[in-house]
Amino acid sequence: MLTIIIPALNEENTIANVVSFCRLNKLVSEVIVVDDKSDDNTVELAETAGAKVVISGVRGKGISMKDGIDNATNEIIIFLDADIDPYPEETIAKLAQPLLIDEADFVKGTFARNAGRVTELVAKPLLNIFYPGLADFSQPLSGMIAGKKSYFKRITFFNDYGVDIGILLDMYLMKARIKEVNIGYIENKSKPWQALGKMSHEVSKAIISKAQQQNPGEQMEEAVESIEEINRQMHDVLKENLGVHHRMAIFDMDDTILKGRFIEACANKFGFTAKLHDLREEETDAMILSKRIGLLLKGRTIDELLDIVHNIPMVEDIKEVVAGLKQKGYKVGIISNSYTLITNYVVKNIDADFSYGIQLEIIEGKATGEVNMPSYFFASPDSICGHSFCKTNAMQFACEKFNVQFRNCIVVGDSKDDRCMVGHAGKGFAFCTKDELLKKIAAKEIKEPSFLSLLEYA
Repeated sequence: MLTIIIPALNEENTIANVVSFCRLNKLVSEVIVVDDKSDDNTVELAETAGAKVVISGVRGKGISMKDGIDNATNEIIIFLDADIDPYPEETIAKLAQPLLIDEADFVKGTFARNAGRVTELVAKPLLNIFYPGLADFSQPLSGMIAGKKSYFKRITFFNDYGVDIGILLDMYLMKARIKEVNIGYIENKSKPWQALGKMSHEVSKAIISKAQQQNPGEQMEEAVESIEEINRQMHDVLKENLGVHHRMAIFDMDDTILKGRFIEACANKFGFTAKLHDLREEETDAMILSKRIGLLLKGRTIDELLDIVHNIPMVEDIKEVVAGLKQKGYKVGIISNSYTLITNYVVKNIDADFSYGIQLEIIEGKATGEVNMPSYFFASPDSICGHSFCKTNAMQFACEKFNVQFRNCIVVGDSKDDRCMVGHAGKGFAFCTKDELLKKIAAKEIKEPSFLSLLEYA
């Protein structure tokens, strides 16, 4: 006679039908539903349908399976999933037959549906490396299994997504006779993509930890190093190929998104226009100039600075264009030689994705006059431009972060500081500029204060 064990958690929609299906089989003398502390009507419906219900002491499929085995009275046990309805009519017979005629000690059910992503991308490759004797199993992660209680009692169950592959490995290591049988067509719900990372981690952990117990030392280290190298190469190839489909739009802020320049508006408000002019005349080093200008803001509060930018009008259609670009799949951001306090304010107001700027030091709500030059503006050995300090370096940083190729970038700027960035973009736009060299470098020139034409090229 057969015992059917059904681990369940919040399966009120299907549990009664699954229990009824099991009880229709004349060889089944016992149906045990191991409830994982459901907060719906699973328990009541299972009992009404005729199952013996066991409440698991700890949540987790592995614990539930062990609790079911401990309560089983028959030697032959079949595990079924609680969320499948209907099962193929011959499911129980096909799983039980190899055990009943003593052709197998453990049976793994497979069904007419392509194996899942974790099976094909994680489980099968690892089995090929560590357990080639199991490489031919079409669905090693299937939870529809059958076996002898005497074998199940010798297993240590994983209590996560690794439980099913762990059982298969233990049976293999115990030299149990294993058979895979096709039980027919099943509508099995795929895991949401958010769960695939966790599932992959736990399946990998189960396979590798079992292998490590069997093959300690240099052989295991060599296998792990091989896997790591394969993963690195796969990651690089995926990143390279997926980058073809990612796109980004970068805007300068001053005299581009804003109809004016933030620091000049500050100079007018706080009365240092002449000092600002003199600094620009005498200082040619861009980094030193930025630091000296920062000193002019010493003592100004965050509220004062944000009030300045709040009163600088923006190009009227910037929000509409940002929304249009994002709808087309673009990441949209700002790269500016102004301060991140201000660029972040603008990003939030236009619903863009990111900004890179210079960091104005703020302590207790006031500017100290010190500015920090973020590393993403500085050249590295991999920099594509020859400038030691450049907005193109920040653009390259953004491209690497969002996995975007330069040819898939739109860049919009107005001044000589934007020349390099505009020139390296796949589509560079000179926006309402008086800089003749920028006009020549740019692929397109926008002469009117509107960004709508960008959507034609996106």
